[in-house]
Amino acid sequence: MAHEAISVFDIFKIGIGPSSSHTLGPWRAAQQFLQYISNQQGLQQVVNVQVLLYGSLAKTGKGHGTDIAVQLALCGYDPVTFDVNHITSEIEKITAQQKLLLGGEKEIAFNPSTDLQFLVTESLPFHPNAVSFLAQFINGENVAQTYYSIGGGFVVQEEGREETRIKEQGARSREQNTGNEKQQTNSPLPFPINNAEELLHWCRKTGLSIHEVVMENELVWRSENKTKEGVLNIWKVMMDCTYRGCHTTGILPGGLNVKRRAADLNKKLLQNKNYNNQKEWFTAISEGGNSFQYILDWVSCFALAVNEENAAFGRVVTAPTNGAAGVIPAVLLYYTVFTKNITDDKVVQFLLTASEIGSIFKKGATISAAMGGCQAEIGVSSAMAAAALTEALGGTQRQALMAAEIAMEHHLGMTCDPIGGLVQVPCIERNTMGAIKAITASQLALQSTPDFAKVSLDAVVETMWDTAKDMNSKYKETAEGGLAINIPLGLSEC
Repeated sequence: MAHEAISVFDIFKIGIGPSSSHTLGPWRAAQQFLQYISNQQGLQQVVNVQVLLYGSLAKTGKGHGTDIAVQLALCGYDPVTFDVNHITSEIEKITAQQKLLLGGEKEIAFNPSTDLQFLVTESLPFHPNAVSFLAQFINGENVAQTYYSIGGGFVVQEEGREETRIKEQGARSREQNTGNEKQQTNSPLPFPINNAEELLHWCRKTGLSIHEVVMENELVWRSENKTKEGVLNIWKVMMDCTYRGCHTTGILPGGLNVKRRAADLNKKLLQNKNYNNQKEWFTAISEGGNSFQYILDWVSCFALAVNEENAAFGRVVTAPTNGAAGVIPAVLLYYTVFTKNITDDKVVQFLLTASEIGSIFKKGATISAAMGGCQAEIGVSSAMAAAALTEALGGTQRQALMAAEIAMEHHLGMTCDPIGGLVQVPCIERNTMGAIKAITASQLALQSTPDFAKVSLDAVVETMWDTAKDMNSKYKETAEGGLAINIPLGLSEC
């Protein structure tokens, strides 16, 4: 069976909140469309651009900032480098002037209220997250392209009639790389992996740990030093995001009036200790004790901080999505802060292992909440973190896979029902729960013998996909079911 080559930098992407599928994905799709029309006749020949959002992108796009992402992308900005402090001013300028500078080169008329349409009653068959771009050139010619944001910032472009195939795997060969760029190569991966059984096969055959197998595959695209450098940069962005979130107060945008909690919890736990930077902050935290309640509070605080930043259009890392971006940083910070003498190599190992588990779920099921509900986001991130923590703490490859299975098993069926279409309630708190479940799953696996396990990771992946297909669409990031309809807007006490 053909295998899909997914890099650690495909799973972990630097971007802007609040959603990898509704913000980062459409942003990347718009960039691809810019490149397409540039290749056709050039941006200088464009006189008009329209954007059509379908399905989940239309139903929750406002709350997820899809319209904002598309406009910034059309202006030529990149989510990795764009200054998040300028988001509001840029969008207000486009709205006021009803113009945008296409690709940073050609000024065109653009009225967001008419040129960017939310088609809430229409959906395309391939995937709920669909966006079409239409452009008109000076010579009167019109072109159109349709893209699907299939979760985690991955983007698929429509080709022919293949969009009628429902399962994501049908278009995997057409995915566009949207993370840190991989060197183009026709060389096969030394260890092709589609599922957990194949991963375990290579570990048994070579004696390598999971992270070592992943690193060997990464060498096809870049040197070991480059991979380590990139992974440590991912970790730096995660830490920066957590630090900002733990020191920023106020109300989250969007109209739900959700109060930030991480900064107050950070202050309470540290009891007014003085520190001047991240390093001193981590030291202050570690010196505060190691009681169960203290550590539990910090894991929750880390996760809250990241996803409050995400909800506020801050810079985050998909892990594997934005909505679940807080789980892995929280668990990795738990590991690095409360375990002594953790090196950069241990951090790299943790993230490499986590990425492979995320890759297995993407190949065998989905990491899109619009396809699978929140089990596809928080559930997958918890499984990733559980496996990575288990291996980091000295567990075997089989114990790591067992930890991932345990974590996901207890997220099966979790719905995605964001109130107001915002990635806030219940999304932010769910990251704390996913992190705690990951730690618990890891401890269970470390104290268990995989020989006696009744459920395999592959069985859980298959079950998750079956559950996703059976789940009612109103529980798949549409804000049409669950808490989204039972909690009146503006009345949440979160």
